[in-house]
Amino acid sequence: MFGINGPEFLLLLLIGILVIGPQRLPEYTQKLTNLVREVRRMASGAREQIKEEVGIDIDEVDWKKYDPRQYDPRRIIKEALLDDDTKPVSPGAPLSGTAATTAAVSEAVEPVPDSRPGHVLERLPDGEAAPFDTEAT
Repeated sequence: MFGINGPEFLLLLLIGILVIGPQRLPEYTQKLTNLVREVRRMASGAREQIKEEVGIDIDEVDWKKYDPRQYDPRRIIKEALLDDDTKPVSPGAPLSGTAATTAAVSEAVEPVPDSRPGHVLERLPDGEAAPFDTEAT
């Protein structure tokens, strides 16, 4: 908390008691007590407001799941590369993901109309490399 360890906190507390003095100490203790109660009341109100608006209780949320320190990009990429996407598909079932994209590209042998009127996109034959402009890159 604020980079203050135990002995430093006790020293600050002792200096505060000496500066305030024994006559005003009960008054400041009461003010501190009221401040702590008000902060707790505000925190409780915020918790209830979040529960009403979002519909979840803060205590029920698994905060470890949202900890950014658990995300290792190397592990995520490794898992994604090793993930087996070759799930059996029954005939007539809708394709999803990469299989749908591959099927759509392989079935599209006809020229595709462009969004501009009167302009038609032409596809390259299978195996032909796309033109490459060395000066443009």
